[in-house]
Amino acid sequence: MNFKKTAFATSFAAAVFAFAAPVQAQAPAGYPAGYQQLIDAAKKEGKLVIYGATDSKAAEPLISDFKTMYPGITVEYNDMNSTEVYNRFFSENAAGGDTADVLWSSAMDLQMKLAAGGYALPYKSVEAAKIPGWAVWKDMAYGTTFEPAAFVYNKRLLKPEEVPQTHADFVRIIQQPKFQDKVTTYDIEKSGVGFMFMTQDARAYPQYKQLEQAFGAARVRVQSSTGTMLERISSGENLIGYNVMGSYALVRAKNDPSLGVVLPKDYTLIISRVQFINKMSKHPNASKLWIDYMLSHRGQTVIANASKLYAIRADVTGETTSTDLIKMVGEKNIRPLPVSPAVGEYLDPALRLAFLKEWKATAGKK
Repeated sequence: MNFKKTAFATSFAAAVFAFAAPVQAQAPAGYPAGYQQLIDAAKKEGKLVIYGATDSKAAEPLISDFKTMYPGITVEYNDMNSTEVYNRFFSENAAGGDTADVLWSSAMDLQMKLAAGGYALPYKSVEAAKIPGWAVWKDMAYGTTFEPAAFVYNKRLLKPEEVPQTHADFVRIIQQPKFQDKVTTYDIEKSGVGFMFMTQDARAYPQYKQLEQAFGAARVRVQSSTGTMLERISSGENLIGYNVMGSYALVRAKNDPSLGVVLPKDYTLIISRVQFINKMSKHPNASKLWIDYMLSHRGQTVIANASKLYAIRADVTGETTSTDLIKMVGEKNIRPLPVSPAVGEYLDPALRLAFLKEWKATAGKK
């Protein structure tokens, strides 16, 4: 298995933020009086290992700011795709070897399979009340972002009438000869978030069978990463993409005149990157600090303005927030997926096999 590994060493954050680092880390204002004990215990541990399915470029501002708050804690961030996060953690855990303290991934179903399967450490975050109730599961798993599934298209090569506004529009448009071999989406066998998006479409969209057939007619091209899809749409190799991570697409479109982004007007799926602490974590106190930081107003402000992943807290302002996204789409059309084992229904081996078999027979045929 190949995966990228990016470790942000202590020296990097120290060099950049030394001027701002306090002599001793203090509990944030308004936190319980005993929180300083947690900070002191975390500093003794001195390390935090995170497996994440978030690009290093987006994760780095969070890690750097966290280290500004809590100097002396080295953060090792391992960047991989969502399926690799699950597989690597699961295999390392089974072998009894070193593994992550915290898992943070956009594949909500895989995250919840692990959390509900006994791999998560219970911890009631001091910030839990500040995020939506659907984003918390049993004080173990927490949603951190509010990110849409989008249609992304090449603005130079599509006419206005060829830009879909709803799922029904998408089904109709991609069956035109112009779109054959020019439509892309995730490889749902290799991409955890891609599989989850598509299974949720199967539940949310009454004409899902027609969508699969339209993919087949267009001879859809599949990719395992958002970045690859955006590159190929921008270049014109593909004309349109389906269920692309809207957080990445909307940010890139601001600087790429070739890219257009549509948040479907009939319904827009919203995912939240889920984090939990490994029950067998070697650095549980540092992990708890990270969970609280990610959900805090400060951490969410970094998410909205530096990481640009769409903050989940309603009281955060910035470039990418849930409040702004809801205004863009309309509250009645927003479909947030709950942080719950229910999102993993199709991970049942028999259901997954049947779903993939049908996909290959219809959408996946060339």
